[in-house]
Amino acid sequence: MSIGLLILRLVVGLTLAAHGAQKLFGWFGGYGIAGTGQFLEQLGFRPGRMHAAQAGLAEFVAGFFLAAGFLTPAAAAALVAVMLVAAVSVHIKNGFFAQSGGYEYTLLLGGAALALAFTGPGALSLDQALGISRSGEAWGLAALAAGLIGGAVPLLARKPAPASTATNAA
Repeated sequence: MSIGLLILRLVVGLTLAAHGAQKLFGWFGGYGIAGTGQFLEQLGFRPGRMHAAQAGLAEFVAGFFLAAGFLTPAAAAALVAVMLVAAVSVHIKNGFFAQSGGYEYTLLLGGAALALAFTGPGALSLDQALGISRSGEAWGLAALAAGLIGGAVPLLARKPAPASTATNAA
């Protein structure tokens, strides 16, 4: 079971860390803070650069924390929040499937991160090595609540641009 959890943590965590690197540094074909900030401004997140930095930092740091199995429920909560914002502000209008720009991908990544808050990171993790035992129903529900609140705050504060000016990006 520990190897399975390690594989899940590495795949999900490093994938999200790479998405954060796209936003923060423009790596892997990303647009960096300036380009991501412009896109977020079109979606109503103002100031866009600040929101780009926050989203990129959350994905980058929490992705690495999840991959390492460090402070797993906190990492999961941050990733659930970012995936919720992405799903609602960009993808939900396109339906479920990713091939149409839908929310399938964000749901999968956020759900996998959340599952790790419930199960724990496993024996092959920094949490285990440091004697941090933060998993189970209470920690999973706390991560879910924190993720939902963390995602709801920017979504409720945004002022969407008219539909014709916002472009669909991954």
